[in-house]
Amino acid sequence: MAEIGERPRTFGQRVRQARERRGLPRPVVAGLVGRSAEWVKAVENDKVAMPRLPLLLRLAETLGVDDLASLTGDERLSVATYTMGAHSSLARVRAALTDYDLDVAARDEEPSSSAALADRVTSAWQAWHGAGEHRSRVADLLPALLTDLQHAARTHEGTERRRALVLMAQVYHLAQLYLSFQPAPDLLMLTSDRAMKAAQDADSPRAVAAAVWYLNHLFRDAGERADARVDIAMQAVRLLDQDRGPDDIALSGLLHLAAALSYAKVGRKGDAERHWDTSAAAAARLGTAYTHPWLIFGHGMVNAYAITMNTDLVRAGAAVDAAMHIDLAAMPSATRRSFHTIETARAHSLQGETIAVVHLLKRAYEISPETATFNIFARGTAADLAETGSTIIRDEARGLARQLGVAA
Repeated sequence: MAEIGERPRTFGQRVRQARERRGLPRPVVAGLVGRSAEWVKAVENDKVAMPRLPLLLRLAETLGVDDLASLTGDERLSVATYTMGAHSSLARVRAALTDYDLDVAARDEEPSSSAALADRVTSAWQAWHGAGEHRSRVADLLPALLTDLQHAARTHEGTERRRALVLMAQVYHLAQLYLSFQPAPDLLMLTSDRAMKAAQDADSPRAVAAAVWYLNHLFRDAGERADARVDIAMQAVRLLDQDRGPDDIALSGLLHLAAALSYAKVGRKGDAERHWDTSAAAAARLGTAYTHPWLIFGHGMVNAYAITMNTDLVRAGAAVDAAMHIDLAAMPSATRRSFHTIETARAHSLQGETIAVVHLLKRAYEISPETATFNIFARGTAADLAETGSTIIRDEARGLARQLGVAA
């Protein structure tokens, strides 16, 4: 902590100075930026990294700061650190998402059957969850899949049309995942809206529930009110019938998990844990052998998200303990294994355990390079430790930063 009269050296110290200068208690600041008082305390004690730009701007406005440099100081606010440069196929995917084939009659070929399209969509999900360059593989599949699904949805009638619409919603979810952490917020909103519309047009409660799961991720990143996010999730739960079978049970559990994560973001520990318990009960009902084929909901996923929930609640000990009791190797998705490994690193960072952080981020990169490369925490932390880490880890952090594309 900076001494009285001493110029604050860190981001956390500058936040505390600005808050105290304005006479704002931590709970007030927390409420205004949509976080918990514990989160504000963790920021001020440099236990939490500098937030992403949207939240940083809200924090500056709350503290009455006109110049971000008065908070960031000499720390570089690099766009490359806090966002990801465009993937090499982004322009091609953008064109596929914004292209409209208005002349249906001009297409001579018959549309593919829903069964044939379902096989292709399954292959696309397998590409996303597989090891290696999953974004690149999915980007190669998206344009043709979207074109053929749109053709099928406009040509088929009845059950075949509804099935095509359900598949279309899934492909828009894949597009949302591909677009995440890229400079294309307009496309993220577009794909979220189209996925929901396709699900509703298909009159499929399961497709609507999946659309709400992905919509919740978008809302959390955009800082939408937690209650609003939870409300739409619970509306979708009421559309499901758990007596219909495992998929309805899984989707209900998934939406309760979304609610838990939303409440954790704003520090509502009791509400977060209550919804997490409901999600865990759904996973237990399905058994340890069940995993949803493309949403990956199951026992392992619920337990892994306990790391994220407790880290967002700034409960580092509980988050690390949760990580110690999880076997990520059993999770049938390289992208999810990498993501949850990064979340484990985030938990250790709250405790200042930088050696563990670097080790885990390197492991996450080995599991799925593109997952780590497009992750905000991994990029920001690697860049920071490459410059400020101890001599024990600095060389490794610099190597990691080069791999993630954020080296100075």
